[in-house]
Amino acid sequence: MPTNTHPQEISMACSTGQNLYRKAKTLIPGGTQLLSKRPEMFLPDQWPAYYLMAKGIEVIDLDGNRYRDMSLMGVGACALGYADPDVDEAVKAAVDNGIMCTLIAPEEVTLAELLCVLHPWAQMVRYAKSGGEAMAMAVRIARAATQREKIAFCGYHGWMDWYLAANLAEEHALDGHLLPGLEPLGVPRGLRGTALPFHYNRFDQLKAIVDRWGHELAAIVMEPQRSNPPMPGFLENVRDLATEIGAVLIFDEITTGFRVATGGIHLLLGVDPDLAVFAKAMANGYPMAAVLGTERVMGAAQTTFISSTNWTERVGLAAAIATIRKYQREPVVAHLAEMGRIVQMGWQKAADQVGLRLRVEGHPSLCHFRFEHTASDKLHTLFTQLMLERGYLASDQFKPSFAHRSNHLAEYLEVTSEVFLILAQALAGDDVNRFLKGPPVQRGFYRLT
Repeated sequence: MPTNTHPQEISMACSTGQNLYRKAKTLIPGGTQLLSKRPEMFLPDQWPAYYLMAKGIEVIDLDGNRYRDMSLMGVGACALGYADPDVDEAVKAAVDNGIMCTLIAPEEVTLAELLCVLHPWAQMVRYAKSGGEAMAMAVRIARAATQREKIAFCGYHGWMDWYLAANLAEEHALDGHLLPGLEPLGVPRGLRGTALPFHYNRFDQLKAIVDRWGHELAAIVMEPQRSNPPMPGFLENVRDLATEIGAVLIFDEITTGFRVATGGIHLLLGVDPDLAVFAKAMANGYPMAAVLGTERVMGAAQTTFISSTNWTERVGLAAAIATIRKYQREPVVAHLAEMGRIVQMGWQKAADQVGLRLRVEGHPSLCHFRFEHTASDKLHTLFTQLMLERGYLASDQFKPSFAHRSNHLAEYLEVTSEVFLILAQALAGDDVNRFLKGPPVQRGFYRLT
C-alpha cells in the first residue's frame, strides 16, 4: 500500500463498519475488547470502527476508504508502524517452525538476555501476553516477596482486581488517574483498603500513606513519567522511601516503554525500580508483555503460582526480539521524538493563528492536546469528524511511529490548520452543534446500551 499519496476526501459513508459495530454490541459486551478502541471514544455513529488492512500509517476500512493514522497507531503499540516488514518476517518464520510445542521456545532465553542487557539493574524476566495481566503478575510477585498486601499507586494500571479495589474505599478514587468512571463491581469487598492512590509529583501524598501504612505496603506502583516530567528529586525520593520501608518499587512502562528510549523511560530519568513492566510497543503490536526485575524480588515468583500455556507461544517472543533489534539498528527513538515535536509545534501554531485556546502536553512521542473552551468535547468531536472526512484518523492524541515521515506531517498539519479555522469560526458563531453530524465524544468508562 503506498504511503506517499495525499489522502483523498472521504465521500463514502462508513456504513459497513458502523453496521457491524451495532451488531457487535449485541454479541460482545462493550462492543469490543478494549475501551480505548470504542468508536464512541472518537466519533460516535461515524467512526469507521473496523479495518480491512493496515500498513505503514495507512488504514483501509471495510468500505474501502483509505486513511492516514495520525492518532493512536494501535493504541501506541505499533511504534514501528503497521505491519513492519522486519517484525512480520520474524513472525512468519516463527509460524513456519511451529508456535507451540511440548518443549520450550529458545526465544524465551534470547529475549530475557536482550531485556537484561537494556536494563543492567535487572537479572530476571517473566512473560505474559498483555499489559494488564503483566501488572497483576508484578503485584503478585511484590506481595509474595514482601508478604504484605497493600499497594500505593498513582496513574492508570489496567482492569485487574488489585487496581479497581481503590474504588471500593472511595467511589471516585481512580477518577484522577487517567480514566474516570471505573466501577469496582465484581471486585471482592475484602480487597477494600488494599489499593491506596496518590498523585504524580505529590511526594507528600505518598509520604502520608507510608506514615500510616508503611509497615503493610508491598509495593509502590507508578509510571516513571506520563504527561509531565518528574519534579526534581521526586523519583529519587520515591526510590529511597521504597527502600526504607522494604516495599517493591514497580515502574509501569506499558505505555512509555520503547517510545522514549530503547527500553524504559526510567533509563533516561536515572532511577531504577525493583520491577518494570512492558507490553505494547515492545513487540510492535503482537501480544507480548514482560515483567523484569532484580533477582531478589523476581525469585518470589517461584513461591507463588504464576503459570499460563499461552505465555510460552513463540510469536510474541519472535516479534519482541525483532522489534528490539530494529531499535538497536535504527534511530527509532530519535525519529519518534522528532515527529512528535513537529506535530506539537504544528498544533500550537495552527491554534494560535485562528485564536483557539489549545493546551499541548506530553512527551513528543506520547503527545496530546485539549481545547481550553467550555465546548471542548464538542470541538474535539468536530475536529475528528472533519479530519475523517479529509482522510485522516485523528483525535486529540498523536502517537508517532517510525513509519511517519515529514511529508505526512506537513500534509496533516496543513489540513489541521484548515480544520482549526472551521472550529474557530463555529465557536465564534456559537454554532458548533450545527456542524456536528452525530453526538459528541464520550469519555471515561460507561455502559453501552
